[in-house]
Amino acid sequence: MPTQSALRVGLLVFDDVEELDVVGPWEVLAWWARHSPLRPDVLTFSVDGGGVRCAKGLRLVPDTSAEDVGPLTVLVHPGGFGTRSLMADEQHLAWVRTMRACTPLMTSVCTGALVYAAAGLLTARPATTHHGCLDDLVAADPTVLVDVDARFVDDGDVITSAGVSAGIDMALHLVSRLESPEAARGVRRGIQYDPAPTV
Repeated sequence: MPTQSALRVGLLVFDDVEELDVVGPWEVLAWWARHSPLRPDVLTFSVDGGGVRCAKGLRLVPDTSAEDVGPLTVLVHPGGFGTRSLMADEQHLAWVRTMRACTPLMTSVCTGALVYAAAGLLTARPATTHHGCLDDLVAADPTVLVDVDARFVDDGDVITSAGVSAGIDMALHLVSRLESPEAARGVRRGIQYDPAPTV
């Protein structure tokens, strides 16, 4: 039986999650996992292990459930309209706090930061989220030190990223932190991520 990797990255999925919030970081991290000598495990999970319907209709079947996901090195909490109900879900917020206690690195994409704020993870810490939801981040926790310009904010054991495509930048930063800048550049070349907007 193969041994479990020391590096395990779990991406949470839920109904009305924003598609690219999940798939963007997953593409980066899965490419890294396939080519890195560290052989990290990268997996998706939902609360009950069942499939989810994303914000624009894409359906995803996760690898496992929150109960069975096991210890993680990194948790990626994406955003999307589904975060609005999660912010008010005391059971989910309690789960986030539990994960915070046992997960070395908590990360979020887009409005996933609102859930972290509601759970108390961002108190008096620098953070960011989608540019259209910065006021919501302040409303969730007025002590958050909101960075309105950053693509992502690395505050050591918590990393938040701005809207949607910023999760790709954050995931590349994760590769750089967990392995090396050279590895991250290799992933960027491998997935041909060379932002040059045409409009």
